[in-house]
Amino acid sequence: MSSAVPASPGPSSAPLLRIDARPSAPPAPSADLASVLGKARLILDAFDRENADLSLTELTRRSGVAKASVHRLAGELVEWGLLERAGTKYRLGLRLFELGQLVPRQRILRDAALPYMEDLLLATQETVHFAVREGLDVLYIEKIVGHRGLNENSRVAGRLPLYCTATGKIIMAFSPRSVFDEVAAQGFTALTARTTMSVSVLAHQLERMRRDKLAVEVEETRLGYMSVAVPVFSGHDVLAGALSVTAPTSRLNVSRVTGALRTAGMGISRTLQAMKCHRPDGLANRESTCHPTVCSFNGCGR
Repeated sequence: MSSAVPASPGPSSAPLLRIDARPSAPPAPSADLASVLGKARLILDAFDRENADLSLTELTRRSGVAKASVHRLAGELVEWGLLERAGTKYRLGLRLFELGQLVPRQRILRDAALPYMEDLLLATQETVHFAVREGLDVLYIEKIVGHRGLNENSRVAGRLPLYCTATGKIIMAFSPRSVFDEVAAQGFTALTARTTMSVSVLAHQLERMRRDKLAVEVEETRLGYMSVAVPVFSGHDVLAGALSVTAPTSRLNVSRVTGALRTAGMGISRTLQAMKCHRPDGLANRESTCHPTVCSFNGCGR
């Protein structure tokens, strides 16, 4: 594919990247503090998996918004259902969940992927993920776990870096060169002692993954776990996301799960490629139809 990351220089010409610690709380951009909507966004962004319930004081500290504004806006967000009260604390509201289920990209991909993910779970008895690229992270839009599956370091609507996950690596392998350049410019954070930290090593990994259409990641995000991933396409050379199987390193046999994983990935690709959306005029000509995932990615509104 002409837009994929080309072969990189050898290890001797590419230095190790710096390790950048991610902030524990969202920053408060000054531009956002200038508008009511910006302040509301900062309040909602203050919540994360480890901070699901926050007091008024904690919301003020984590959002960077003045306490009086947080108190007033939090009250309005509760009225709208975007926040809920839990005693003296606040938490995200169910209205956000309802709105999230309406996101076209997530809904279309999840509906197409889920039957094949269930088949893959039955074939492998291991945890199955479907992920898409969001910025320089992978965003998990679906995850199913078998009886012997464990809570690996992932969740639906959760994020992990592109450079150290199997889904992220295979997405990078079939993405434009600019994605690789942005990842290299941002720098790497070591999630474990085995996280890839070299530009040249990552480039060589992507070259091999692009050739094999298969990514294998071993203990780069969590010690004791590994993942295998394949790309999923919604059209000719149009990358939709990645499908993966994750399991304890001691249990996952790559050769055993690869066949079922490839079959499921191709099934999702065929389903997406067969889907069409139409203009309201209902014309069946070539110009009036396109793939719904392309519409949702590009915001054409059909």
